[in-house]
Amino acid sequence: MRILVTNDDGVHAPGLAALVRALAPWADRAGHEVLVAAPLANHSGASAAVGTVYEREAIGFRQVGIDGAERVQVFGLDAPPALTVIVGAFGAFGPRPDLVVSGINLGVNVGRSVLHSGTVGAALTAAQHGLSALAVSMRSQPEHQWETTTRVTLAVLPVLASAPARTVLSLNVPSVPFDQLRGVVPGRIADASVVQGARAELAGPGAGTIRLTLGTAVPSLGDTIGEDPTDDAALIGAGYATLTALHGVGEDRRDKSRQVLDLAVSAAGQLLAP
Repeated sequence: MRILVTNDDGVHAPGLAALVRALAPWADRAGHEVLVAAPLANHSGASAAVGTVYEREAIGFRQVGIDGAERVQVFGLDAPPALTVIVGAFGAFGPRPDLVVSGINLGVNVGRSVLHSGTVGAALTAAQHGLSALAVSMRSQPEHQWETTTRVTLAVLPVLASAPARTVLSLNVPSVPFDQLRGVVPGRIADASVVQGARAELAGPGAGTIRLTLGTAVPSLGDTIGEDPTDDAALIGAGYATLTALHGVGEDRRDKSRQVLDLAVSAAGQLLAP
C-alpha cells in the first residue's frame, strides 16, 4: 500500500513531522510505502481550493527532509493541500497512492470548521479521485501531545485501508497524554464555529472595516450543558477523540431536494416557452 501524506499547515509543520515519524516505521513493518507532498506555505482554511490553476502551466516544488524519517521522500509544493492530492493522484511523484492521510493539523476541525478546513478539504479531494482518506487534527494546547494522536491514527489506518474506496474519516484528538484519553468515539458535526459574529463599521464614505467576534469551536466541559453530548466539539472538550465519516460534494438525491429541482427546472424552462 502506498500512502500519500499531506497537510494544510505546511510541509515544515511539526504535526506533519510527528505523523510521518510515526508512519514510517509502521509502514516499513507492514511493507507499505509513505510519500509526502504538502504545501510549502501555510494554507489553513483553504478547504478544497486549488487556486488559479488556469493562470499557470506548472507547479513549483522542492524536496525537503524530515528529521527522524530520512528515508521518506518529502516534496514541498507551491500549491494548496487539495492540489497536492490531485497531482499525487495523477502520479506526479510515482505510482498512484492507495490512501491519503492529511494532518496532523494543529487545531481540531469540528463543527462548522469542517467545511473550511484545508486538512479535511485534502481528504475529500482524495475521495473525488477514488481514494480513501483520513483527516487528522489535534486540539491546540500549550503542550502538544503528538504521540496520542499518532497512536490513534495508526490504530485507525488498517481499518480505513480495507474500507470501500472513497471512504473519508475525520479524526480529532484532544492534546492529552495517552493515558488521559477518555476514549475514541463517533462524533456528529456540531453547530459550533470559530467566527461567531460580524459587524461593519464605516471609517469614511463607502469604506470601513468588519469587526469579527471570534470564539472557539470547542467549549470547555462546563460549557457543554444543554448541548448534544454526541457533538464532536463537546466530546473533544470532554477529553474524547472523535471519528466522523464524511461525504463530499455529490448530487443531493433526497426527495424534497428533487422536488425543488424539478420546480426550478420547470420555472426556468418557461423562459423558452413560445
